[in-house]
Amino acid sequence: MKIFSYILVYRRFLLIVLPPLVLLPLPIIVRTKEAECAYTLAVVAALWLTEALPLPVTALLPGLLFPLFGITASKEVASAYFKDFHLLLIGVICLATSIEKWNLHKRIALRMVMTVGVNPAWLTLGLMSSTAFLSMWLSNTSTAAMVMPIVEAVAQQIISAQAEVEATQMTSLGGSTNHGLEIDESVNGQETNERNEKTIPAPGYGNDAGKVSSKTEPEKNSDTGTKYRTKKDHMMCKLMCLCIAYSSTIGGLTTITGTSTNLIFSEHFNTRYPDCRCINFGSWFLLSFPAAVIILLLSWIWLQWLFLGFNFKEMFKCGKTKTAKQKACAEVIKQEYQKLGPMRYQEIVTLILFIVMALLWFSRDPGFVPGWSALFSKYPGFATDSTVALLIGILFFIIPAKRLTKTTPTGEIG
Repeated sequence: MKIFSYILVYRRFLLIVLPPLVLLPLPIIVRTKEAECAYTLAVVAALWLTEALPLPVTALLPGLLFPLFGITASKEVASAYFKDFHLLLIGVICLATSIEKWNLHKRIALRMVMTVGVNPAWLTLGLMSSTAFLSMWLSNTSTAAMVMPIVEAVAQQIISAQAEVEATQMTSLGGSTNHGLEIDESVNGQETNERNEKTIPAPGYGNDAGKVSSKTEPEKNSDTGTKYRTKKDHMMCKLMCLCIAYSSTIGGLTTITGTSTNLIFSEHFNTRYPDCRCINFGSWFLLSFPAAVIILLLSWIWLQWLFLGFNFKEMFKCGKTKTAKQKACAEVIKQEYQKLGPMRYQEIVTLILFIVMALLWFSRDPGFVPGWSALFSKYPGFATDSTVALLIGILFFIIPAKRLTKTTPTGEIG
């Protein structure tokens, strides 16, 4: 009875695995193209009847099996659906959806920022590097939309922490707190004076602390109406927002799947020069990665110098005590990372498939050494990058999201 219970739990997985295995003798014994085509048709028909996989996903199997069997080239199969790069895009979208669903992108971004440190210049470089890396595999727009909430939280925490530090210093000197210098409304509503004395100072002035420098007067953004404590805070927020926009675009240049314009160019190039076959994931990366790194570093230097200025002595000074801003920034990043908890099973599977996809893309036809496409030397050019993308994309539908799931007749997971 226990065996039947296991079969019941894993029935969908068995219905996916058994048809290809049961029908496998057909192409092995009868070594003809007709037999291989019949095998593909029978597998697709079995999966359609059982609906073990979603019907649209099952319909993609000929795009995977026909090139591997040498029945039809990947380009010809893709033309029956649409263009070849659309199949490549489908696999990338499956990867991107899984990364976003299980918050793997947030873990990668926060870990990279924690690695580079909390110095404003290095923090900006860390944000740009993590954004560019994510944009290599996700669309530029979605990458910027995913990273911006992290940047906003970091910027708000830095400004609020600095306001609290200055308010504490003024309290110790004059016995009162200047609430006019605080940015957050939640901070404005709290009484930070130990004696709970409320003060209503004029903008830029404290009751007992004297006149404050004009640099610390609140600056108002005419577009959003948000008040900034100082002009430096305003410029820092501009810097952090622009660095995300720049780096998401730069990262999209690095890989052929990074942005749709790269895929369109590749398709037109291969259509115009069909005998070249020189543009693939590896060759594009080798050409674009050095240029993207140079552009990213130049953008970082330019934005840093334009908004905050460059102080090389402070940047590379060892053993320097962290300021209040840096401690607050490190704390908020650490808290955001801790909220994610330990790495889950779904994140590990997504990360493994992500690494496998990248390795298969790089090793398909590196150029300087024979790639795995040489295993199908009898059918040169049949398996392309879209074949790899489809393989990984289909695996996302086959591998369960939980280690042990039981499906009810209504389709719910128990």
